[in-house]
Amino acid sequence: MYNETSQPVMPQINRPAPAFTAKTTHGDKSLTDYLGKWLVLFAHPSDFTPVCTTEFSAFANYEEQFKEVNTELLGLSIDSIHSHIAWTRSIKDNFGVEITFPIIADLNMKVANAYGMIQPGASDTAAVRATFVIDPEGVLRAMLYYPMTNGRSVEEVLRLVKSLQTSDEHGVATPEAWLPGQPVIVPPPHTSQDAEARQSEGYEYTDWYFCKKTLEC
Repeated sequence: MYNETSQPVMPQINRPAPAFTAKTTHGDKSLTDYLGKWLVLFAHPSDFTPVCTTEFSAFANYEEQFKEVNTELLGLSIDSIHSHIAWTRSIKDNFGVEITFPIIADLNMKVANAYGMIQPGASDTAAVRATFVIDPEGVLRAMLYYPMTNGRSVEEVLRLVKSLQTSDEHGVATPEAWLPGQPVIVPPPHTSQDAEARQSEGYEYTDWYFCKKTLEC
């Protein structure tokens, strides 16, 4: 989707993710198919390219860990179904990694344009390495964009999903590089009275606006 100046229209965090129905290597898939689960939708520039091959292998290796936190994977590129099938077979034959999650064949670039995956400064015909985390209500919660030359960290994507889930469940924030089991950040108080009382509330207190706590298992 483009605006009047032919610039890509970007989706917005905490708004409904753009709806889609698309052909994939596992048949037709729609955003509504993933309601009730978290979804990681990620684009790659092209099949049969080295960096994309490392990323897809990593996503496949982490797939079970994503499933353990109620998260599905869905890939996308502006390639055909036949290209996707041939590439995933090549990955299995040459690297011993089986790609079991679906891949969208977005030949008309409809999904890519709706999600701002086409960046004219990079390419007018290939999606950049865009990653979208969508929650069980179909709301876009996070976006990551990488250039074509540099691969993503799949471990970081998984960490981000877990971080978002923890914030939702416990009403907390998470610090830089947070991992499950580590202390989380308590939301700061909103009144002077609450700020005055914060030191005596039993948190790991640094200052009135910066307190941590450890979540109970």
